[in-house]
Parts: sequence; structure tokens; C-alpha cells
Amino acid sequence: MKRVLVTGGAGFIGSHLCEKLIQEKNRVICVDNLGSGRKANLKNIINNPYFVFIKRDIIRPFKIPGKIDFVYHLASYASPPYYQKHSIHTLMTNSLGTYNILELARQKRARFLITSTSEAYGDPLVHPQREDYWGNVNPVGIRSCYDEAKRFGEALTMEYVRKHGLSAVIIRIFNTYGPRLQKDDGRVISNFINQCLAGRPVTIYGSGNQTRSFCYVSDQVAGLMLAMKSGKTAGEVINIGNPDEFTVKEAAHIIKKLTGSKSGIVYRPLPQDDPARRRPDIRKAKKLLNWKPAVKLEEGLVKTISWFKNVR
Repeated sequence: MKRVLVTGGAGFIGSHLCEKLIQEKNRVICVDNLGSGRKANLKNIINNPYFVFIKRDIIRPFKIPGKIDFVYHLASYASPPYYQKHSIHTLMTNSLGTYNILELARQKRARFLITSTSEAYGDPLVHPQREDYWGNVNPVGIRSCYDEAKRFGEALTMEYVRKHGLSAVIIRIFNTYGPRLQKDDGRVISNFINQCLAGRPVTIYGSGNQTRSFCYVSDQVAGLMLAMKSGKTAGEVINIGNPDEFTVKEAAHIIKKLTGSKSGIVYRPLPQDDPARRRPDIRKAKKLLNWKPAVKLEEGLVKTISWFKNVR
């Protein structure tokens, strides 16, 4: 039985990951400061004898007694309203916090996985985005507290690979959705579902012709776990996301249809540095992990809408 540390484990993706790890007979230690995570997300496993929850901010160094085999580092604010409100904390979590977790992994000789982001590509000039593309990021814009923090976390991880021989993999997550997505996180799927269910106008920023690629959370978790288990991924950067590309306007109409909403659509100015196109090239994930997404957008949205209805 493996012993696994998950930072940010009470968050949206982290809680699904913790559940899956428990299902696969691992001992799981979840560390989360509950800044954006919710203990309610862990209700299915909180009393499991193989699960431990620790409320802690990873910016401060801490110790975990005993052996640790795997470290999944997911801790960070991830939605624009949250990371812009907590901008300095976001920067420190992905720099000093990442350093603390890397040190812990090094001391324990644990395999390490860090979740980076498609935001590392910024407003991309290359489409679809491949892992060897360096990105087009505004280093001092309103999104830089997240974009550049994640890019720094990637650089720090790679130095631990080079200098300390740490077995580590960097995963660039593309837009992920599903149950437990926070209703106020300001992202496309949660915004549209909540507005449709409440009968409010659906808000589209910009023309709505900008594109996104939406990955269902179970597919995302499967990709993370395959990347951790694989013997081929040490020192690699891998996109995990769904390459099916939709305009924001198309996503709005799909959600309106699935919710039966009669909400109108209103348009607002596009926020600064909002990417025009976003789609992962997943050939590397297919080759190294034999991974590709299985859940189509409408299938995943039905499950997500049902969850949002039940928690209203």
C-alpha cells in the first residue's frame, strides 16, 4: 500500500483525486488551507481509516512523519477572481510553497507531480498549444500573479530534477469542469450554469468567439494518475486536457439547451490578457501515457448541471 501526499486535496480536482487514490487502496494525506478548497468536498472519504486531513498553509514549512511514496502538488488558487483577490498569496504558494513541497519530496525520495496550467502559454500565438511552445505571457498583467507563478513553479521543479535527481513530472492542466466546481469561481462553465439555473442573463465577455477546451474532471484525474505511475515521465512536461475546441458562445448555447433556460445573453468587455484561443495538443499524453479523454462535453455537462442543481 502506497502512502500519498496531496496538497490542495480539498479543492475541486484535488478532492476527486483523493477519492480515486483511496479507491485504489492508497493511504492518503490531504493538506489544504481551505482558502478555496472545501472540507465538504471530502465528505465521502473524511472518515476513511486510510485518509488523513491536515489543515495547513504550505507557505510555511512542515514535516510529515514516515515514508511518502508519491506527492501530488495541486495547492494554489486557480480561478481568476480568487487568484486576483489573493494575488500575493498565489505568488507565494507557487514559489515558496512549491519549494517547501519539493524539499519534502526530496527528503522522502518521493515521486513528485506538480499541476501547472495552460495559462503558462498565456494568450498563445501557436495553436494548438504544444509542450515545447514557450508561451506569450504578460509578466506584469493582472493575470501574471497566477501565470508567472506557475511558470516559476515549473522552473523550480526542473531544477530539482537536474540538481537533485528528483523524479518529477509537470502537468499543464487545461480547463477542467465537473461536480464540486465552485459556483463563484468566475470560469465559463460555472458562470453559465449558475446564470441559467437562476434565470439570469448569461454573461459573455468579449465577442464570445474566443475558444476553450473543456476536460471532465474524471478524465483529468485519470491523466494525473497515469502520469504519476508511468516510468516514462520523469522530467517531462505534459498537457492534460480535452482537444475538442468550442467557442465561448457555443458553450453558452449548449448549457442553455441542457438546462432548459430561457436566459438571454449579454456581452461585456473582454478582461485584460484573456486568451483568444485555447486548445491542447495531447499527442505527448497519448504516446507516453496512452491517455485521451473519454467524456464528451454534453455528457459531462449533464452530470455537472445535476450536481449544481442539488447544491443550490
